Amino acid sequence: MKKLIPTLLVLLLVALSCDKKQPTNISLENTPRTKWVDSIYNKMTLKEKIGQLFMIATYSNKGKKHTDSIQRLINENGIGGLVFFQGGPVRQARQTNVYQATSKVPLLIAMDAEWGLNMRLDSTVRFPYNMTLGAIKDTDLVRKVGEKIGEHCNRLGVHINFAPVVDINTNSKNPIIGVRSFAEDKYQVTEKALAFTNGMQSKNVLACAKHFPGHGDTDKDSHKTLPTVTLSKERIDSVEMYPYKELFKNKMAGVMVAHLNVPSLEKDGVPSSLSHHIVTDILKERLGFEGLIFTDALNMKGAANYKETGAIDLAAFMAGNDILVLTEDVPKAVSKITEAYNNKEITEERLAHSVKKILASKFDVDLNNFKPIDTLNLISDLNDETNDVLNEAVFINAITALKNNNVLPFREVANKKIAFVGLGDGNSAPFLNALQSHLKVDDFSDLKQPELLRKLKSYEKVIVSYHRLNSRLTSKISDEDRLKIEEIAKNNKVVLDVFASQYSLENLDFENIEAAIVSYENSEIAQKVSAEIILGNKDAKGKLSASLNDEFIAGSGIKILK
Repeated sequence: MKKLIPTLLVLLLVALSCDKKQPTNISLENTPRTKWVDSIYNKMTLKEKIGQLFMIATYSNKGKKHTDSIQRLINENGIGGLVFFQGGPVRQARQTNVYQATSKVPLLIAMDAEWGLNMRLDSTVRFPYNMTLGAIKDTDLVRKVGEKIGEHCNRLGVHINFAPVVDINTNSKNPIIGVRSFAEDKYQVTEKALAFTNGMQSKNVLACAKHFPGHGDTDKDSHKTLPTVTLSKERIDSVEMYPYKELFKNKMAGVMVAHLNVPSLEKDGVPSSLSHHIVTDILKERLGFEGLIFTDALNMKGAANYKETGAIDLAAFMAGNDILVLTEDVPKAVSKITEAYNNKEITEERLAHSVKKILASKFDVDLNNFKPIDTLNLISDLNDETNDVLNEAVFINAITALKNNNVLPFREVANKKIAFVGLGDGNSAPFLNALQSHLKVDDFSDLKQPELLRKLKSYEKVIVSYHRLNSRLTSKISDEDRLKIEEIAKNNKVVLDVFASQYSLENLDFENIEAAIVSYENSEIAQKVSAEIILGNKDAKGKLSASLNDEFIAGSGIKILK
């Protein structure tokens, strides 16, 4: 019995210690992962450990001077990772190989590829925006998009994609999120984000949910200023944080913290990315997130205007972030953090907590056995026919019919005169060509009023399409285009098809419009699929993921059967 008491005491102490938060993702077991992490960490100098905290921007469309400067930063500061921006896939792969060969510890490579590598790189495929994916009922399609983007990232040697955006876009005037959000409803956002994440992480590419604690209800751009979120902490907890709570149950690898002023969560006006209460007390402790925590880019004005360079990085690390993204001055930031460490403001335990998490993530994406990226057939591997098949499937399921007074689909119109008017600054040729391959359609896009209205008098049906060159824009259509659509609709049976965000129609009067379709994006595939719906060769099955006015709210959408 005397031998049993000490044993029970030890077990009790172990049980009590388990209630405390263990360092994120660091197992106490002697696994290959832990062995590798410890073997790297134990050989590092203090400067090399601190260097692991930084991810810096690099470009494959810049010259030797840029490449040399990145190599210098890697050599002199032991940088932990890189974020690639504009360029091309072959150039990026070659540069990645050079940088990996330069680095003593394998580099974690990241990209902002929310809708695929094409967000940054030429010669690659663009997939639909999140808000288009939000219009789809078949969530498995969203998983397949995440899977395909993950496949492309993996092929290019990209280990973490700063996606998905899980902001709930409840503000139609949001200048920075908009179509990057899946929806205005927390359940829809969560369902789609889970599917996207599962797809991408199945290809061994780490996902990173953003922008914590929630950038959806803002009317300013944190790249330019510090937006204020005026919501109560109860509302933020129940709505904005809902997707994070669900994603954390499903092995979300990373979270990116936004630069926001959130008075209900941080009373001192500190940007959320630099707030210990938001990053540590809420994200890490209350929500229990144990993955990698990234700052949003520290060169954005939302953070950069708050403190001087270096001091921002120190504040971000002290707040609880693991990876400091796009600092403006690495040597100065390293110096500031080193000074704080030497002054015992930062403990060895705190530094090890983040650095070992970073190293563990590198092990998870097989950087313990790094192999140079093979550039042979890289372009063809990233551009096979399965991309178009998936894109087409998305638009077949997403394109949303809002209104139809028995004019769609077109039937028995071979002998009837149909007019076409294309508006906006985007290309309408694929849409018009697809219509003209089946119908006799006369194009009056170049005519100005009142001549246009005179010409249209002899036409029973008019297809008016609005094409936005940049489908990410959520601003309203111009007053000139709005008045033109409304005037034509007073005198003709108008079918309106919009190849832009639904938000662009917020100021339009739909009363005299016979049929209205939202096709979301001005891609060639979207135009061809939408033409097929009008012609009766495909069904319309999408539902609005966000409201455009009081009449057409989120969830609106009628079926048009082929």
